Amino acid sequence: MSNSIVHVILTGGVGSRLWPLSRKSQPKQYLEIFDGKSLFEMTVNRNSHLANKVMVVGNVDNHHLSGKVMDKSQTAYLNIVEATPRNTAAAIAFAAFASDPDDILIITPSDHIIDKMENYNDAINDAISKAQEGFIVTFGIIPTKPETGYGYIESKGDKVLSFREKPNETTAKDFIAKGNFLWNSGMFCFKASVLLEELKQFQPEVYEKSKIVWESSKEGFLDLEASLEIPSISIDYAVMERSKKIKVVPASFSWSDLGSFESVYDYLFSKGHPIDKNGNMVIGCNKHTTFLGLKNTIFVYTDTANLILQKENSQDVKDIYSELEKQNSELLN
Repeated sequence: MSNSIVHVILTGGVGSRLWPLSRKSQPKQYLEIFDGKSLFEMTVNRNSHLANKVMVVGNVDNHHLSGKVMDKSQTAYLNIVEATPRNTAAAIAFAAFASDPDDILIITPSDHIIDKMENYNDAINDAISKAQEGFIVTFGIIPTKPETGYGYIESKGDKVLSFREKPNETTAKDFIAKGNFLWNSGMFCFKASVLLEELKQFQPEVYEKSKIVWESSKEGFLDLEASLEIPSISIDYAVMERSKKIKVVPASFSWSDLGSFESVYDYLFSKGHPIDKNGNMVIGCNKHTTFLGLKNTIFVYTDTANLILQKENSQDVKDIYSELEKQNSELLN
């Protein structure tokens, strides 16, 4: 094959909205709560037949966890270990620098749930052919509800008209009513050289500083001091919102970033996880638990901390996380 198809897995996130299940020592993508598998492992398996090389961009705190998953799935991979998180523009730049210029990269987060695999494979193949023509492809998910937890892509066919931040409830409903807004999945596909050219044009500093860091890396480990020089910005802001080479693949596979307990609840429920007659669910333990006078309550059990929340308050868990962070709490580790 002239150019490889490389699956690049981004594993940086902490999952602050899934505390106390998700901790710094065990972020959400490594929790084996999905039929005994982790989201990370499912990501590796889902793409194994679509790509002939795998890269993992992780960080110094969790790369040993990624290593365990890759061993379990017996997958050979190139390991890129960031010394400090510098957001997605840098993470993606490292993967592109580590590739041959003509390699096609499929970038996916490690903590998303995807179903309807036939539709997924079609979307990936569509994206690969656009990437071979020199486009940077983003995956827009056809929305199933007015979700406020996701960014949106306004589109016409495969053209991107605009990228939109996470909306409030009213705006989200408006987007859905218009019918040409897609959820921004945070997945991308492009030729390594094309992405680097665009990054160099729009964010020369991110390009130059990331290049220096990559070139001085030792067996995939990146230097801390040089890394701190890289501006911390997202790939959306750095390239997607500016480049003229963007296409979107409107995709009908089912997708969730499992960014909140509400989405974990919905997913587990769809897979037969028990709830009582008032919609209450226990996550994290098998002890008999009775809910009295409560509806749609989620009880999250861990050895050192429990969380009891109304499903509707899922987005506020990050505030608890921030509060514990201010206190420098052991409970985040």
